[in-house]
This record gives sequence, C-alpha cells and structure tokens, in this order.
Amino acid sequence: MSEALSAGKMLSLYRQMTLIRRFEEHVYFLYLQGEIPGTVHQYQGQEAVAVGICDHLNSSDWITSTHRPHGHALAKGVKPREALAELYGKVTGCCAGKGGSMHLGEPAVGMVPAIAIVGGGNSVIVGMGLAFKLRQTRQVAVCFFGEGATNEGAFHESLNFAAVQHLPIVFVCENNLYGASTAYNKVSLVENVADRAHSYGIRSEIVDGMDVLAVYKSGGEAITAARKGEGPILLECKTYRFTDHSRSDARGYRTKEEEHFWKERDPIPRLRHALITEIDISATIFDEIDNEVKAELDEATAFARVSPDVTPEQALEGVYA
Repeated sequence: MSEALSAGKMLSLYRQMTLIRRFEEHVYFLYLQGEIPGTVHQYQGQEAVAVGICDHLNSSDWITSTHRPHGHALAKGVKPREALAELYGKVTGCCAGKGGSMHLGEPAVGMVPAIAIVGGGNSVIVGMGLAFKLRQTRQVAVCFFGEGATNEGAFHESLNFAAVQHLPIVFVCENNLYGASTAYNKVSLVENVADRAHSYGIRSEIVDGMDVLAVYKSGGEAITAARKGEGPILLECKTYRFTDHSRSDARGYRTKEEEHFWKERDPIPRLRHALITEIDISATIFDEIDNEVKAELDEATAFARVSPDVTPEQALEGVYA
C-alpha cells in the first residue's frame, strides 16, 4: 500500500498520528497537574483508525464519536487550541466550554459533539445518513464506536435500518478488546464484530487497526462506495488502547505480555519504519515534525490558559425549547 501513496501523503498521515499522540500525552500531564477538570478517556494506540478514516472525509461529511473522542476530533479538523480550551472549560473551546473531554466536536468541521452514551452515536448516524440520501448530497456519515457497543440494541437497530434504506454510512468499530475492563470474548461468542454485519446483509471487513496504511486503503474504498450509494459498510479495526480506560483505571485486568505485544505494533513507529526503509525519508524529518507538533501544543496550552472561563449566565445560551 505504501507504494501507492506519495511520500507527502504518508508524512501527512504520520504527522496527524503524531499530533494525536502528543496531544494525549500532553493532556495526561495537564490532568495530573490539576489543570483539566473531570476525567479523560485517552486514545493512545488507536491513532491509525481516526487518521486513516478521516483523511478521506470532506468538511461536509459528518462523524459521530464516543466517550474517547480526542483523536476523532483532531483527525476530523478540530484545532488543537479549540480542543484544549474545551478540556479546560473555556468559552473559546470548540463547544464553548460546555462539552469537556467526552463531548468534543464542532459542526463547522462535520463532527457532532461526541456522545458518551455507549452506542449513542449509532442511533444518531442513521438520521444523518437518511438526510444525506433524501437530499441526494453525496455526503457520507461515519460512525465510530467500540466493540462494547455491539451488544447494545442501538447497534443492531442502526445496522438494520441503514441496510434496509441503503444509507451512505460507514460504521467503524474500533475493537480495542475491552469494554472498560471487560474483555469482548467474555460477552460475545461471535469472535469478530464484522461477522455480525452479515445478519443484516451489510458488507464488512476486518482491518489491521494498528496499520494506518491498511486503514487508509480500506477506509477510502468504503467511503467511496458509500458516496456512490453502495452503503452501508462496516469496518472492524482491530486495535488497542495503550492507556487506562479512564484516569481511575489501574489496568489490572491486562497482562504485561499482552500490552508488550500490542506496543510492538504501535502504528507511529510502524509507519516511520516504512517511510525510512521504503521511501528513504531522512530521520531528521521526524524530529522536525515532533518540534512542529510540540510548538503547536505549547501555543494551544497558552491560548487555553488565558481564555475566559464560562460564566453561570452562559449556561442558558444555546438552549432550545
């Protein structure tokens, strides 16, 4: 797949993944310093999925996200300064400081504020897909969800409705093996989420979610097909979160051997290795990217810190009856 992409495109994917990784590491530090209120659900390890999918989407295409939305937001086009300001609870945040970590999003870039209810995005996405179909706009709707959502009724209802209506939707299951602390194989006798799509007559594919080039290829094909009216399609991306479920999770349910196995498949050094060995990219380029990303996050942090807090009066703004 790397041979089919230009060096510029591969470097762009690398930079996007690096931005998400560094953003999450920075957020973790700020959280420990007590600067970010609430809790955070982080995305380290899963960057290839958000980047490989969202790189194919236009601003007029829409996505729904989950309680782990930082990577999706940055990949879809939310600016780091607006995302970080949102985590700080500032009015300059992408949701005016009212959403926080679990509700990042920005309509201007085609992202509904993330829905923290497990399977919640699956219900919303069919409405989007139906609107796109009726308006004949050739827009595509992408629903990100975890494997834990596949035992929710909303998952099955959304697949069935989308299939019957032939909606332009790509369902992207980020199967990171655990719903919070419960292994997927303890709650389902169906080994692959992709197999469940067959019950509804939907095309599906299992993708290596730790390989951004594999996700980019399969995501591009699925999005193109959905845009042509050949949807819906389900992609099951086998991936792994390197961090806790949330900041209160000690990860006692995972073995060190398992974590080591998956970290050996880290999508960022994996792509860097391909760029160096196959494209002959100089190692100094990656240092430059790291420095650019660090500067961008430093600027975003400074912006968030000096931005005004949300006032009690603003709680009533944007409320409709």
